[in-house]
Amino acid sequence: MVRVKSRANAKKKSGSLPTVKEVAERAGVSTASVSRALSGGPGVHESTRARIMKVAQELSYRPNRAARDLRVRHSRTIGVLIPDIQNPFFTSLVCGTEDVLCNTEYSLLLAIYNEQPEQEERRLELFRAEGVSGLIFAASRTPSNLYRELADDGIGLVAVSRDVRGIAADRVTVANQEGAYDAVSHLIRQGHRSIAMINGPVALTTARERALGFERAMRDANLSVPESMVRNTEFNHAAGYAEMRKLLLSSAPPTAVFTASNLLTLGALQAIHELHRAIPKEIAIVGFDEMPWAMSLRPPLTTIAQPSFEVGRTAANLLLERLRNPSLPMRRVVLDTKLIVRSSCGFKNKNQSAS
Repeated sequence: MVRVKSRANAKKKSGSLPTVKEVAERAGVSTASVSRALSGGPGVHESTRARIMKVAQELSYRPNRAARDLRVRHSRTIGVLIPDIQNPFFTSLVCGTEDVLCNTEYSLLLAIYNEQPEQEERRLELFRAEGVSGLIFAASRTPSNLYRELADDGIGLVAVSRDVRGIAADRVTVANQEGAYDAVSHLIRQGHRSIAMINGPVALTTARERALGFERAMRDANLSVPESMVRNTEFNHAAGYAEMRKLLLSSAPPTAVFTASNLLTLGALQAIHELHRAIPKEIAIVGFDEMPWAMSLRPPLTTIAQPSFEVGRTAANLLLERLRNPSLPMRRVVLDTKLIVRSSCGFKNKNQSAS
């Protein structure tokens, strides 16, 4: 406290003006809290607001209105930040967003951060520098504080696929738990009792919700879930391949597997074929995410379809509504998933046969 005060006094003596950062340091809060308190915004406790106001008065701090006006002068651009362009879910989501924006005066600025928090931070800085009016994003497992700063600057935010906490954003996701429950229940109805799950990192809400659906389906059928049958890894092809090999080469391999994303499914299928395991006779499989080539597989793949294109469309519409009326309450939209039954789990009909 003494060090900060001394530095502030030294700057005042030299003739320079105090900054918002100095106010924040002396008050023991973030710069975003100072901005909200001085502008009369919500989200600041009254005692904290009073402390900030007192410090600002002591330092003779005056907000730089010109800088603020420049900061909030947004362009007719909507940013979209996704973790992986190779994931068909996110590709389809971006297409859904553009389907809405192409009929408006807004253009789309796309960035990918490859599941790297450092890249996520740099992309957010880019969006801020470009003056985007709004941002549609799928955050990393450790969301950047810049999301809050963007919201404080009046930029509309919509979180997609992955839920986030502590960020003022509308949300669009899918019924992950229900979809996983339907997938595993279908395997159980086909007579499977030893069922494994290859899932993403539990730090992501999508993975946690799909795990809950898996566990609930097994519990409802009075089936136990050995730890060895639940594999948490990354949502990518290589991870799906590695974990499926481990499961198949274990001393007690499962008779069925639920893969919690399209890229995990691709990796698992590669491992199954390399080890010459017959689907569904030796290993049944159902994947989370419908894919265009699912019917082209032999046997065709049973999937949980999630409306990725509609997620993008819904997010774009929510954001446009937010930009027209910033005072709207925060909204959360959950879109339904659908079980598409094919013969990779042993199910047969007159148009499909298991190989």
